Amino acid sequence: MAASEVQTKALRERVIIIRGAGEMATGVACRLFRANFRRILMLETASPLAVRRRVSFCEAVHEQRMTVEGIEAVRVSGEAELHAAWEAGRIAVMVDPRGESIRLYRPDVLIDATLAKRNLGTAIADAPLVIALGPGFLAGRDCHVVVETNRGHDLGRLITEGEAEADTGIPGDIGGHTRERVLRAPADGLFTSARQIGEPVRQGELIGRVGEAEVTARIDGVLRGLIRPDSMVGKGLKIGDIDPRGEAGFCDTISEKARALGGAVLEAVLAVYNRG
Repeated sequence: MAASEVQTKALRERVIIIRGAGEMATGVACRLFRANFRRILMLETASPLAVRRRVSFCEAVHEQRMTVEGIEAVRVSGEAELHAAWEAGRIAVMVDPRGESIRLYRPDVLIDATLAKRNLGTAIADAPLVIALGPGFLAGRDCHVVVETNRGHDLGRLITEGEAEADTGIPGDIGGHTRERVLRAPADGLFTSARQIGEPVRQGELIGRVGEAEVTARIDGVLRGLIRPDSMVGKGLKIGDIDPRGEAGFCDTISEKARALGGAVLEAVLAVYNRG
């Protein structure tokens, strides 16, 4: 990209495409939006399975619109609806799991925030600046910058050579609990539940079922996240999250990890577009 374009094109005119619209991707989108990037398009699957649904813009796929911390995202289909959303000051969400919109809309920045732990098709040539979150990407080959997603000392570190740490498979520690705070599908099948995000739960309580198999709480706390009932799931899939701190308000606010990743992405973008 020419230096003159870097200097003269306003931040709010930069087109940013984010692959994924789950919890972490939403944290990134909100941080960018508040920094005056207003042409943000998020790409999702037709049936997203976010756990922390109340802070995930992918809910717009099901509900047509979703608001997180005062920022609204709307589902769009096609260029006219996309530009209408941007003109109205909203983030756009489109069903496009293959990323065909990348070639169509030619973003200034592409961010892979699917956290799939492997590269599902993102290429360094997809945009002048390509940023990828977490393991599965090699900076300099797959993207320009990798963002470390493992909790700990290096969370949010920008990597311009090499790759992020391998996935540990251990959920982050909250209130002294790791694996036991996460609800996973005990079998393949249809997930059903009458519970609501934000409800208090006690150890041993029934949260839902996958087929005939029960899903029960292993700790006391607040049900911070739960995938949409009547979703088909595979054995071992994360389907819920219990917060032992017991603060129902945390269910509706972006987590410290998502904020850290959003700040890291913002740093990477501004390092390019505020130089000179």
